[in-house]
Parts: sequence; structure tokens; C-alpha cells
Amino acid sequence: MRSQEAKINNDFDIWTALIYFLLVGLGWLNIYAAGYDPSANLGWLDPSLTSTKQLFRIGVSVVLIIIILTVDYRVFDTYAFLIYLATIFMLLLVLIFGKEVNGDRNWLDIGGLRLQPSEFAKFGTALALARFMTFQYNNQKNPLLSYASRVAGVPTFLWDWLNMRLAYAGAIIFVPILIILLQGDAGSALVFMTFSLVLYREGLIPNWVLGAVISIITLFVVSLFVREEDLLTYVIIPILTVTLLLIISSRKRTYQSVTLNLLAAGLLIVYVISVEFIFNNVLEAHQKNRILVLIDDEVDPEGRKERYNLKHSLVAIGSGGLVGKGFLQGTQTKLNYVPEQSTDFIFCTVGEEYGWLGSFVTVFLFLALMYRLVDLAERQKDKFARVFGYSVASIIFFHFAINIAMTIGLFPVVGIPLPFVSYGGSSLWGFTILVFIFLKLDAHRESQMERK
Repeated sequence: MRSQEAKINNDFDIWTALIYFLLVGLGWLNIYAAGYDPSANLGWLDPSLTSTKQLFRIGVSVVLIIIILTVDYRVFDTYAFLIYLATIFMLLLVLIFGKEVNGDRNWLDIGGLRLQPSEFAKFGTALALARFMTFQYNNQKNPLLSYASRVAGVPTFLWDWLNMRLAYAGAIIFVPILIILLQGDAGSALVFMTFSLVLYREGLIPNWVLGAVISIITLFVVSLFVREEDLLTYVIIPILTVTLLLIISSRKRTYQSVTLNLLAAGLLIVYVISVEFIFNNVLEAHQKNRILVLIDDEVDPEGRKERYNLKHSLVAIGSGGLVGKGFLQGTQTKLNYVPEQSTDFIFCTVGEEYGWLGSFVTVFLFLALMYRLVDLAERQKDKFARVFGYSVASIIFFHFAINIAMTIGLFPVVGIPLPFVSYGGSSLWGFTILVFIFLKLDAHRESQMERK
């Protein structure tokens, strides 16, 4: 028993854990700086400070880490679906007993402790998806469906649908998305779409589907930038041109392939034309304003909140220069020009007080963390650990990319915190659980057996 524990300790990835603690420490310093008021003459650990509250949450995170590293690693696999159902139950409770904070009704008050269940639903969904992929996706394929697919020439992705594998995996992801959308939190719901990257990595989503999704998103953005009278010249004609080139360059030009290409082009053109209708009639007013301030400098949305937020976010980051103004010296932060400066816009504090150099170090730490997670996921012997590892990396990547993009004006503000750095207990605890469950699984990879 003692030798086994020693081996586990040797296999524990200390570098990933070190990066985690560096990011958490960096986050605490910036939360303290964002809430610092020299005129208040408060001590470092004054209970009224947000940094003191965050320090308590960091302590809870350490307790969570100890618990995760102490329990048997097989618990997460065995009880994955129960954990998933528990997090779904918490999401449903929000619909009934949820508290509204900053316009979002996605919080629960439990004995004076305020929690955001959507943060915990991420690791619950990651566990359930990993469990499902382990025992379902690698199961023996139905021989009758296999024969039928070969005879009828059914594409692989349709075969997967017939076997219900992709449908079940999609349902695991879609259930929390639907409940969170009912709460009115589109930003958190958007995070769960990153699980599609995991399905793609495991071969459940074919290349053409990923290409189609990227094309649809790109066309939506391009169509917003292009005026309606210029759609024909800058969007529709290029679509027809690309389609024609694909047909001409194809080695197997069959009637079926030509028809499918023309049908796809027609659907894309209809979609492009309908973008304006979708924008004006589907999106909420605040969602439209967040997009408008990015694509048109002359637009001043009603209320001017979105323009104000973006302007001062950019001013704060730009004013830091190369090395920043110094710790506790950020004027934009101290005068409360930057909105949500401890949560969604915490990166502004980094940019203002530590400049380009501090921003580079922060980005480097996140890139190093994601590289470590992907590298560890690739060397797992067990599919459960691999799928869960890729889920962790995908979620952190999405939060990191979107949060920084929205603070520098490349993405609409959607209320996505910066992992480990932004103020908040639910976010910190959720990401802590994600990372250290995976590190626990990785520490036991030598004792894992690939389940076919």
C-alpha cells in the first residue's frame, strides 16, 4: 500500500498544479488591486474587502483539492451520472428558487452561501460525457446496421445517429444548455458548446460538420459587417464562386455531389439573407447593443452602457504601456471607470498595472496550462480520463479566449469570467474541481485499463 501511494505521488503532475496556484495567486493580487481604496485605510485582510472574501474561497478550494486527491479515483467514473444528475437538479432548483444578481437569475442561496449551479454543471457534464463515451462509443456496432449502411451507402455520421451514439451524447450536453437558457444566462449556456470539440476529437463529429459550423459563424459575422445592398457583391457571389470551383475541381462529379453542393450553397445564401431578420427579431436588445458597439463605431446604443464599458476597458489596458503603472497604481481601476473590474473585466487590471509584460505572462500561464492538459489527455490509457481531460482543456480555453477577447473589443460582453483569476466562489470551485479530478485520474494512469 505504501509503495503504491509513493508511485502515485511520483506520477502526480506537479507542474500543472503549480500553474494553477500561480494563476490563483495572480487573481487574488488583482482582485485586491481592483478593490483597493487608499482613503479607506483598510488592512490587507479586512473582512469587507472582496480580496478577503476571495481568500476564504481559495481556502475552500484547497479543501476541495485535498478531498479529490484523497478519494479513490474510480469514484468519479463510477458515480459520473449521479454527479451529473445532481448538478442538473441544482440547475432546475434555480428556475424555482433562483436569486437575481446583476440582472441574471442564475444563483442559489444555500444557508447564506451563494452558488451559481451552472459552474458546477460543467464538471458534471464532463464526467457524464466521459462515462458515456467510455461504454457506448466503443461498443460493438450493430451488425445489421453495419450491413445496411454498406449496401445503402449511408455516411458514417448518419450511421452514428442510427446507433444513437451522437444523439445521446448531444442530449447530455443539450440538457444543461436548455435549462441555463431558461434562466436567461446565454453566456454560460454558450460554454457548453465547447463539448463539441471533445466529440470531434473522439471522431463522433465528422470534419464537414465542424467546417459547416465555422462557415455559419463566419457568414453571420461577415453579414453583420456588410450592408444589405452590398450582400450580393461581397457575400452571395463569393459563395456561388466557391461552390462552382468545388464542383469543377471535384474528381468524382456525380449528379448527387453536384446537387448537394448547389443545395448547400442555396441554404447558405438563404441564411445570409435572413441574418438581419435574426439579428433584429431574435436577439434581445442588450445582446444587439453588445454586437453593435463592436461592428459600428458610429452607433451609440440606447443607454450607452455597452459603449461605455468597451471604451474604458480598452483605455485601462492601453494605458498600462509596456510594464504597467505598478501594483495598486491603476487610475482607471481605482476610479471605478472599468465595469465589473473584479469579475468579467479583471484582465483590465492586469493590463493597466502590469502592462504588456504582465498581460503576456498571464496569457503564457494559460497557454502553458492548456498545453499541459492536452498533453496529459493524449497520454491517458483510459478513454474516460482522456475524454474528461479534453473536456477540461476545452472549457478553460473557451473561458480564457472569450474573456480576454471581450475585454479588448473582439467579442461581445457575455459575462464569462477568467478562470482562477476572476472574483467569485462558484467559478473558482468549479474550475478547481475540473482540474484536480483530471490530475487525480492522470496520477493513476499506469493502473488504468483501456475499456473497449
